[in-house]
Amino acid sequence: MGVERRSGDLSGAQFVDADLRGARFARSDLSGVVMRGVQLDGADIDAPWLSEADSSLRVNGVEVAALVEAELDRRFPGRGQRRATDPDGLRAAWTAVERTWAGTLGRVAGMPRGTVEKSVDGEWSFAQTLRHLIMATDTWLGRAILGIEQPYHPIGQPNAEYESDGYDMTVFATTPPSYAQVLAVRADRLTMVRDFLATIGPSELDAERRNPWAPEYPETVRSCLHVILGEEWEHHRYAVRDLDALEARPGPPT
Repeated sequence: MGVERRSGDLSGAQFVDADLRGARFARSDLSGVVMRGVQLDGADIDAPWLSEADSSLRVNGVEVAALVEAELDRRFPGRGQRRATDPDGLRAAWTAVERTWAGTLGRVAGMPRGTVEKSVDGEWSFAQTLRHLIMATDTWLGRAILGIEQPYHPIGQPNAEYESDGYDMTVFATTPPSYAQVLAVRADRLTMVRDFLATIGPSELDAERRNPWAPEYPETVRSCLHVILGEEWEHHRYAVRDLDALEARPGPPT
């Protein structure tokens, strides 16, 4: 019988002739892991931090991180603009984000009723993903860039670990909002970013800011905007992945 280990420090452990078929690693640090003579047929790796400049992933001696990034940029037109450094580039990057999400919202509107509330493999539903992006905008635009002490809309969806970190969860709603409410607040936050970018100048992008989760780490307006763009594209990828899975599920018998 398999044993489920929910947490624990296994750094430096060795697995020899181990059967890990079907194992699932969530929110786990696997950096520096070495695999030799392994069977990976059907393995599914989701590593959002692979897009960072110094990330590395080798398969059979081939560095594949850059190949993965290039393929994701191909699949999601506009994603490659997320690291734009000047005002015009950032405005174009945000236009691409809005255009992409508009298409996905249209897709969802044509799917069966209740799709937006369905979870795949315990991940956030589509509605929860939009709520998290509301919180991401409030955090990195409202709090980090604009310096609003309490920028959070109650509809925002925080990560579960924030509660264990002592974060004030009372600012968020305890009753899930309707999808229509989520769409309204989400549209407002998209407009907030668009309006901010409309008037920003080159020198303002270098203005110093503080990381809202770790104030000891310096940020700039530009780096905060890059976080917002990164959040948008990664969570869009998750959302599309799960919508594909929902559409692939067999329907009820007729």
